[in-house]
Amino acid sequence: MPPAVPGVVLNADKIDLVRERRLLLDGVTMTVLRGEHWALLGPNGAGKSTLLGILGAYTHPTRGSAEILGHRLGRVDVQRVRRMIGHVDPRHPLESARTVREIVLTGVTGTIELVPRWTPTGDELDRADELIALMGLAHRADARWPNLSQGERGRSLIARALMPDPPLLLLDEPATGLDVAARERLLAGIDRLRADRPDLTTVLVTHHLEELPASTSHALLLREGRVLASGAAGDVLTTEAVSACFDHPITITRHNGRWAATAGPA
Repeated sequence: MPPAVPGVVLNADKIDLVRERRLLLDGVTMTVLRGEHWALLGPNGAGKSTLLGILGAYTHPTRGSAEILGHRLGRVDVQRVRRMIGHVDPRHPLESARTVREIVLTGVTGTIELVPRWTPTGDELDRADELIALMGLAHRADARWPNLSQGERGRSLIARALMPDPPLLLLDEPATGLDVAARERLLAGIDRLRADRPDLTTVLVTHHLEELPASTSHALLLREGRVLASGAAGDVLTTEAVSACFDHPITITRHNGRWAATAGPA
């Protein structure tokens, strides 16, 4: 891999991932710069979440190299790297009835539950409330997890991931299971976050173009573990490229910064 370049947050160089003799990622190359907002798209089983696992320092590539925030996997303590990354997974395994504020505060300790006998500082409480407000949840700060909608849970988890002020935020299908209104509130929250934090870098996984925030700057299309197209979102998310990625005629349109996909030729 070439030497680290200032401003490079993620650099994957010809990475393969093999599991049980299956090639899940095949020669994937990707470079993400500070302040860029990437979307990883492709059909089910294309390797999107697998690639995100490498970018989040949870999986090592079988071949090739991956550098995250200047640290090369295989040459660094992955726990140290993970603490520098905000990771949002809608399948968050919380089982207790914590409030939104308590859930967000677990982002300080990186735990699912609050740490016994741990007391947040005044600054940490203020930051939690600021992030809750940024995600449009100020009126729900004391609501408990079982009583939150799926969309409210997703926005709570984004606020939680931002508590350590990470330079990199990874979102794994954050709009999963949301109705249209909840999806739109979530995407508006992501757009507000990106505007509020111009140096923040994000990577979002989805297989629905309607789930892309308007602030998406770059995109990568995966099919069967291979990159079909990568670069500026407007150049990648075309009718031709998306149709090839999903192996089906799909017409792509864009209105007010948002993408839409409909089956069939234009």
